Amino acid sequence: MISWLLLNGVILIIAYLLGATPSGYWIGSWFYGIDIREQGSGSTGATNVLRTVGKWPALAVLIIDILKGVLAIALVRYIYSLLFAQNLTITAGIPDVYIAKEWMVILAGLIAIFGHTKSIWIGFKGGKSVASSLGILLAMSWVVGLGTLSVFAVFLAISRIVSLSSIIAAISVSGLMFFTGQPLPYEIFAITGGMYVIWRHRSNIERLLDGKEPRIGQKLSTES
Repeated sequence: MISWLLLNGVILIIAYLLGATPSGYWIGSWFYGIDIREQGSGSTGATNVLRTVGKWPALAVLIIDILKGVLAIALVRYIYSLLFAQNLTITAGIPDVYIAKEWMVILAGLIAIFGHTKSIWIGFKGGKSVASSLGILLAMSWVVGLGTLSVFAVFLAISRIVSLSSIIAAISVSGLMFFTGQPLPYEIFAITGGMYVIWRHRSNIERLLDGKEPRIGQKLSTES
């Protein structure tokens, strides 16, 4: 049991460090000499990078953040595909290795999201976890991931407001998980992760209610 717990502890630490990789901060600091946390909304995510630095740096941040989520899930699945991990799981009194793996998938996903928002490398600050969450969803179930991306894209095309589109996409994940028949751990992830992403957008929600949330191409005029 102790060996199995240690193994999973290491997996979760790596998942956190993957999520905590501050791509937006590093790109802003290394290539443009700015602290992205002191610009715009203060988020290190792709949207704030887009408004502050430009589209190509924002695209790089978006891709890296998506890959962080993919790698966190891929790590769990790879480790649990190894015979020694399966033996440790069974020895720990858990006969169903598949179920153990799926619960570890959601734990790794959640901690990667947390790492993105609370990065140890930059004073426990970070982004809103939208891109990282998309990567996690694509790795969990590409159908749900693409469905969520489609919802985001449709509402972005209509509203041209990234935060509103992200919030609606976060709400839609639970329904997509249910209607595509995903495992219970994935449905729990959808609810928990979706609520956390929405909570991270609380300042955006305030601006949306006040009619002050910027659309794509606009600068953030009111800080919070």
